[in-house]
Amino acid sequence: MNIDEINTRGVDSCLTGKTPCAGLTPAASPEIKTPQRGADSQTGVSTENAPSQTIINPMTTEKRPDRHWYALRTTYGREKKAYDYIIDNNGIAFYPTIIVDKLVKGRIKSFEVSRIPNIFFAYGTEAEVGRFVFDNVNLPFLRFYYRHFSRNNEIAHEPLIIPDKQMESLRIVCAAESEDTIITTADIPKFRTGQRVRVLDGPFAGVEGRVGRYRGQQRVGVVIGDVATAVTAYIPKGMMQKLE
Repeated sequence: MNIDEINTRGVDSCLTGKTPCAGLTPAASPEIKTPQRGADSQTGVSTENAPSQTIINPMTTEKRPDRHWYALRTTYGREKKAYDYIIDNNGIAFYPTIIVDKLVKGRIKSFEVSRIPNIFFAYGTEAEVGRFVFDNVNLPFLRFYYRHFSRNNEIAHEPLIIPDKQMESLRIVCAAESEDTIITTADIPKFRTGQRVRVLDGPFAGVEGRVGRYRGQQRVGVVIGDVATAVTAYIPKGMMQKLE
């Protein structure tokens, strides 16, 4: 069967609790919603500079210092299966996806696919998230995404925590109605070293990252741990505020 990709449209899938939602509204209390399609193109993510309380369980406003966003990885493209299981079992997770239109046997069909293949995110304490990661009966293909470092001349590792600000910015990029956002697992050095800024207006308002020219345009990039880089569409200079 010949399948030719012809178009992509972004859609941000996230779930908090048991009910699906389409991403948390920036700077507002979370709402339970059904998944919706956005207008992004191939890759892109964004999260607003909203209070961290907006990204925790919508059934409580408690913000505990031992709860974080963790990057999780799966094998063989089974992140959707793991994500659904976590949500069905009262976990909190964020699964960025995109709608891809493909030509299948002469007809256009739409498919929802992951923006970051084999990767998604879960929120909680390490133990709360770990009960899913180490569930080898139901989720034998799920693991923490580990950060490796040197300790006492030996290589050690620990689960990679994604800072709230990065997750908020990722959500904003995902939710932005722009066809020129990009999410890539490739390293883009300029978005690690450029001037730190906050976007003040427009669909990317609240994004905090580093500014640089990419594909001929001035954009803001957000490095999501060591997992991926989310890049906005063009941002005019007057819509950015420098950060120290």
